[in-house]
Amino acid sequence: MNQLDPQNDDTLQNPDATPANGAAADEYGADKIKVLEGLEAVRKRPAMYIGSTGPAGLHHLVYEVVDNSIDEALAGFCDQVNATIHIDNSITVVDNGRGIPVDMHETGKSAAEVVLTVLHAGGKFENDAYKVSGGLHGVGVSVVNALSETLDLEIWRDGQVYQQSYERGKPTTDLVVAGTTKRRGTKIRFKPDAQVFETIAFSFDTLANRLRELAFLNGGVVITLDDEREEEGVTDGKGKSHRFHYEGGIREFVAHLNKNKAVVNDAPIFMQGTKDRIDVEIALQWNDAYTEAVYTFANNINTHEGGSHLSGFRAALTRTINAYAAEHSLAKDLKESISGDDIREGLVAIISVKIPQPQFEGQTKTKLGNTEVKGIVEQIVNDRLGAFLEENPAIARRVISKAVDAARAREAARKARDLVRRKGALDSSTLPGKLADCQERDPAQSEIYIVEGESAGGSAKQGRDRRFQAILPIKGKILNVEKARFDKMLGSEEIRTMIAALGCGIGKDDFDIAKLRYHRVIIMTDADVDGSHIRTLLLTFFYRQMPQLIDSGYVYIAQPPLYRAKRGKGETYIKDDRDLETFLIRRAAEARQVAVDGRTVSGDELVRSLHRLIAYRKYMQIVERRGHSRDVVEQLLARDVRDKSLFADRAQLQAFADVIANKDRIVTILADEEHNLFQLHIEDRSTGYPRRHALTADFLATGEYRALLGYNDVRDYLQGPFRVSMVHDAPSDVDGDGNEQAEAAEEATPAAEARPRGRAREENVTLDSIDALVEYFIAAGKKGVAINRYKGLGEMNPEQLWATTMKPEERTLLQVKAEDHAEADLMFTTLMGDQVEPRRRFIEDNALDVKNLDV
Repeated sequence: MNQLDPQNDDTLQNPDATPANGAAADEYGADKIKVLEGLEAVRKRPAMYIGSTGPAGLHHLVYEVVDNSIDEALAGFCDQVNATIHIDNSITVVDNGRGIPVDMHETGKSAAEVVLTVLHAGGKFENDAYKVSGGLHGVGVSVVNALSETLDLEIWRDGQVYQQSYERGKPTTDLVVAGTTKRRGTKIRFKPDAQVFETIAFSFDTLANRLRELAFLNGGVVITLDDEREEEGVTDGKGKSHRFHYEGGIREFVAHLNKNKAVVNDAPIFMQGTKDRIDVEIALQWNDAYTEAVYTFANNINTHEGGSHLSGFRAALTRTINAYAAEHSLAKDLKESISGDDIREGLVAIISVKIPQPQFEGQTKTKLGNTEVKGIVEQIVNDRLGAFLEENPAIARRVISKAVDAARAREAARKARDLVRRKGALDSSTLPGKLADCQERDPAQSEIYIVEGESAGGSAKQGRDRRFQAILPIKGKILNVEKARFDKMLGSEEIRTMIAALGCGIGKDDFDIAKLRYHRVIIMTDADVDGSHIRTLLLTFFYRQMPQLIDSGYVYIAQPPLYRAKRGKGETYIKDDRDLETFLIRRAAEARQVAVDGRTVSGDELVRSLHRLIAYRKYMQIVERRGHSRDVVEQLLARDVRDKSLFADRAQLQAFADVIANKDRIVTILADEEHNLFQLHIEDRSTGYPRRHALTADFLATGEYRALLGYNDVRDYLQGPFRVSMVHDAPSDVDGDGNEQAEAAEEATPAAEARPRGRAREENVTLDSIDALVEYFIAAGKKGVAINRYKGLGEMNPEQLWATTMKPEERTLLQVKAEDHAEADLMFTTLMGDQVEPRRRFIEDNALDVKNLDV
């Protein structure tokens, strides 16, 4: 027990007694009180400042930096913000605002250094520099600096370029003038500290969701997001890129959210008002769907938990609509007034308030607490919406007609729910017959597999671990709930079965996530078109009817192996293309060695080198696709060029130009006035047509070049040639149990008996490039092995299904997340909605990107 017992604790009865651990009782004194100086407190307790050290906290770093740029926009000094995710998961944010002040502060440091190193230092405590701001605590960018492995600051102000670098919050250089410029603004590049965060891999969709919101909320500001990382599975090496620019502000936001949906009012209703220096903007539009989407913001901060502005909006909306309906006798057939839920069915609304002194809950700001905002929002909605309805009776009738239909449907759904409940179909105490339940009763320790087809369900039931794995097979394709009302959905037997099996109920009144019987709901379907369709239908059901399961991280997708490698009696199941590459290279390397630069490489060292060469080649391909010549970049790498000094010295740069110039490449030195440096203008005619590009000092800071610098261990391989020779009779094969079989099988053949044991088979190959070397080993790994792309769960017996897809130690699960709710909503509407034209456009736009097509 951790509690003190006064009867038994000697230290309480005898103050002079010595505790059992031998420490003196009075050792706890003033010297034990530790004061954390500067940013040390942030690194010691990061969750206090950014919410968590998980993905949410990681992305919050970017929001803090971008919010500073947006505050410049709110003040009228900035109209462009650019964010870039680099290949090493560092982030650069650039704006064209006034630039952080650089003059000396009263502390004796530059104002820029104070902003980046001192908590609660900023220009937002008074309303002189910023009338409205999302960052009021003065801890934003200093916290980012404290939690970053490195941070590079560049300020363009008063015609000068100022630079300073930091490591884990501490300056490594002084703020220095690095040149002249005509630009203005601030550039911050930081790399999150892997010692602090659970992961430093940024999600493009999560950042895009936030930046899109900011662009909508600040009409006219251009915000871009670029991802230099190569997207998984994309062969052209292009990362994602978005440009957000919306002159119409939140009206365009609502129109975007209603894209590809049939709307009730053609144009969003826009309301605006100001009282007591509090600005309120509201846009709303109804569609023919059955879900509500209301987003609230305070000073551009997404208040996920709502607050006083949401409460005021909902109260005024319900009161105003009911008052108009009663006055014009539009709901006289209903026994009771229209409820708020009926009115908000199909509603998409944006509520944005700008407050000089907002009150948020904590630094992460998820709920607005200003009580005076509620009354102001109510008054604006009452006045503006009431006037709009009076001036537009046709739209008012359509809106109220939809609400009346929703009220009737609600009553029909209640009756349908009561009917199926009386039959026991939704009663979690009466589990469906096809469910093979598990023995574990703790939801956190149990999981349910929703399996496509009775056959695969049978294999899963036989192969599972009955202690904690439940199996629910479903037949065919379930109802598309995107197109169905609640009462029709409850008429589907498969959906009722799932609801009963999960046990958490459904609908606003009945759903209770605390009653969920399994905290891992795993969708397991075939890797073909039908399996993908069933998986999409199930995801549509969860996203539209039980979004809390996705938000809580309870929904997963099983990943059956994609390939099977078979040689003789041995079988190896391979998860994906990357693992297949690893398998082939390791198999080929077991029997070969490579002579390069006077030394011989083999075994595990050869495997590691080949993987490093593949990664090096990937980064170099990205560099080439962006217009740079490979041999020019390799000359930079060979000289280990890391800073801008090469581009500051014209003579040194001329010597480099002389090295890379040839009969097909013309190299000219030009002035880089923006950075007060020089640059190389390169015209390459080696392909028969001129390809021009500039090599500047900025290239040294790109993510891919920084990544290439990390491959010092592959420099020996850059020139070649490579001589590959055999060291064993043949590559061994590994079966599913890890046993080497093929080598023993070959030893038993007549050819092996005729050859002296241990003598290497004659095979010597000379290769002259990294590309040729990698391709040779991949091709060699395929020799003698039948590789089949694996599609159906039904092709596996229970033991194989368990070993590859269900065994916790071996399986791979993908967690379903909705990181960009706007894009997720649009995708479900496009693919699963009843509007045909958007789906047709989607198919046409993506037809050339299809990887696996079943015909």
